[in-house]
Amino acid sequence: MSITSANAVLMLGVTNLFPTPQLIQGFAADDIYDTESNEIGETMMGVDGFLSGGFVFNPVAQGISLMADSPSAAFFDAWANAERVIRDKYTAFGTIYLQGTGKKYAMTKGFLISAPVLPDAKKVLQPRKFNLRWERVLPAPV
Repeated sequence: MSITSANAVLMLGVTNLFPTPQLIQGFAADDIYDTESNEIGETMMGVDGFLSGGFVFNPVAQGISLMADSPSAAFFDAWANAERVIRDKYTAFGTIYLQGTGKKYAMTKGFLISAPVLPDAKKVLQPRKFNLRWERVLPAPV
């Protein structure tokens, strides 16, 4: 089995807007999604030279890159537009299944942070990157 990303499955739902998770498809050629490293510790050096540390919670940032003609762009456009209308935020939930590793991840309480209004136009239309922030992303049973 290979570790290709081509068979990754991303499902997203938005409470009170898309209550049934939607299959996200039409990813950018070289960039399906990315997540930032999650800081889980905070440290402080005392004046006497002793280091102290503690666990802290931080959100997980994720960017999802879609081709300009992705059918899933309509999902994100509808989500962003609905928030403009209600002037409030919807919360999302989702799962990622990575066939190459046989692992699944559950994403809870997510927010759409940024959404490009249209693709950049170069020789060809460029991918659009939608940024989400999750309360938790944790391994889930397959």
